[in-house]
Amino acid sequence: MDQKRRDRNRAVAVCECTRAWGANNTDGGKECDESPFATTYEGSAASKFDMHAEKDNFSVLPVPGAQNGAAGNLLSGFHTANRIIDGPDDGFIVKIN
Repeated sequence: MDQKRRDRNRAVAVCECTRAWGANNTDGGKECDESPFATTYEGSAASKFDMHAEKDNFSVLPVPGAQNGAAGNLLSGFHTANRIIDGPDDGFIVKIN
């Protein structure tokens, strides 16, 4: 729910994409994608908001913009369908197989 935090997560991720992949990382319609999601407390700027969060504990990769947008829409739908709200009592776990 914290738009400032989401924006900061995205800004840190984009900065890292540029550092790691170069200034042209968005060529060909690509966008910087990050994990954990920018909509989470564990996003790329976590250490700037929580002194106990591990610094630089995230990853980024330029991906096709259409795919990144579709994934964002799915995530937003997940939040809505599962009534995910802001706060420590309504967390969720992402498991990657």
